[in-house]
Order: sequence, then structure tokens, then C-alpha cells
Amino acid sequence: MTVTAPASPTAYRVRRAGPLFGAEISGVDLTRPVDEATADALRRDFVDHRVLVFRDQHLDPDQHVAAVRVFGEPFDHPTAHRATGDGANRLVYPYDVRSTGKASTWHVGGVWRNPPFSIESLTYQAVPELGGHTLWGDLQAAYDDLSDPVKRLLESVSAVYDADPVNYAQGSAKADTGTTIEHPVVFTHPDTGRKGLFISTGTLGLTGVTAGEAKALLPFLLAHASSPDYTIRFSWRPGDFVLWDNRATWHYAIDDYADGPRRYRKVIATREHLLSAAA
Repeated sequence: MTVTAPASPTAYRVRRAGPLFGAEISGVDLTRPVDEATADALRRDFVDHRVLVFRDQHLDPDQHVAAVRVFGEPFDHPTAHRATGDGANRLVYPYDVRSTGKASTWHVGGVWRNPPFSIESLTYQAVPELGGHTLWGDLQAAYDDLSDPVKRLLESVSAVYDADPVNYAQGSAKADTGTTIEHPVVFTHPDTGRKGLFISTGTLGLTGVTAGEAKALLPFLLAHASSPDYTIRFSWRPGDFVLWDNRATWHYAIDDYADGPRRYRKVIATREHLLSAAA
């Protein structure tokens, strides 16, 4: 009987972005199909590093979707604005900050949904000559550094968010909050079992504590999780591709480039199908 040896992954390099999380991957061409051995290796690196940057990929919309599909299942957002015409893909959402506005707050994507998105990703088409960097914060490391009494308190606390996806679409005119949704502020990651904070600047309030306690606790959590001690920072060139774990990190797009250009495409994804298959 002939036994076929398992394929080896394509050799690529991983350069860590910081001591806690984040990495740049080089030696992988995402404009071409990724073999399964390489895909498995990349998924392991994604779990380990939580933010992965692939430079100079210049992905078209279909290639962007295929690249994200290595890590999760692209999500069809119910209210996102989409490109039209030749080459458009309904799972790809274009942004131009000159018309859609800037996302210059610390935030997590998809908090209107339960569960929120597992993955968010961007491909850059135009960036300012200087500035326009993006920060990510490690919500798991931020949780680790809390005292045990505070950790115990937070186990029974949830954050309240606007549940209308229309209010999260690029460039939308925000309507008054109607329905709301709650997410526990301590999240146990399904891939690793590791606990982390789960908090976003758009939080409307906290449950499980009194109003007075929430007034003190919420600003503390937002300030603690955005400490420079837990952050990494990336600059961009046209063609760069980045994806991140939306359940373990939050991010902030620095607004230091005035009216300079910043155009990118976004694909979001879930990993719920993987968890269902493993159940």
C-alpha cells in the first residue's frame, strides 16, 4: 500500500509586531489559492498573534474574500454599502473616509450582533503620505492585568450597545437608539479558552452594577484597555492587507492626516461554522 505523505506548508516568515501580539507575514502570495497545509499554518498563526499584516498584496475584491475565507466565513452585512459594477463583490464593503467619515475611537466591530464578528479585514487602496496609522489593543492582556477582585466583579457585568445595524453602516446618518443588545464584558475565547475584556467605546452603559458604579467602572475599563502598554501600531502602503481577531482585540484609526486620502475595502467574517462543526 502506498502512503502519501501530508503536504508541507509553503515556507513563509513571521515577524512579531510586539511582545504581546501582532505579526507581519511575508512569503505568502494571497492573490493565488492557498494550499490547505499553508492555510492550517496561517490559521494557527492567527490564533497566536491575533493581528496579521500581509504587505503589498494588491488584492482585488474576489481575492480579498478568498483570503479571508482561509480564516473564517465571510459575512453578508445586512446594511453595509456595497460597490457596484464590474469586479464588485457583495461581501466587500468600500470605504473612503472623505465621504464615510473616520473611525477614530477605540472600538470592536459588530457589537450590534450576537455573537459579534470573529474577524475583520482591510485592503488599502490609498493612504496619506504621512500618518493614518492604526492601533490595536490586546483585550486579553488588559484583562490579565486586572486584580482578582475586579475580575470577579466583571464576571457578572455586561455592556449595552445599540442593536440597529443601520447605525453601524459606513457613512450612515445615525438614528436614535431603539433596541439594544448586551455583551458580557469578560469574554472567553472559543479558540483558546483565554479570557479577555470585551468592550467598545460605543457602550451605552453597564448592567449588573448600580448606575453610580457603572459611571465609575466604564471609564476605568475604557482607559485601562486602551493603555499604550497593550497596543501595537502599523503604518500602511497601498496594497497592504490586514486581518484581526475582533473578539480578542480592539482598534483605533489615528486621525492625524487632515483631509489626506484613506480608501480601503473591508471584509468581515465569522468562525461560527467552525465551532458548530467541532461540537
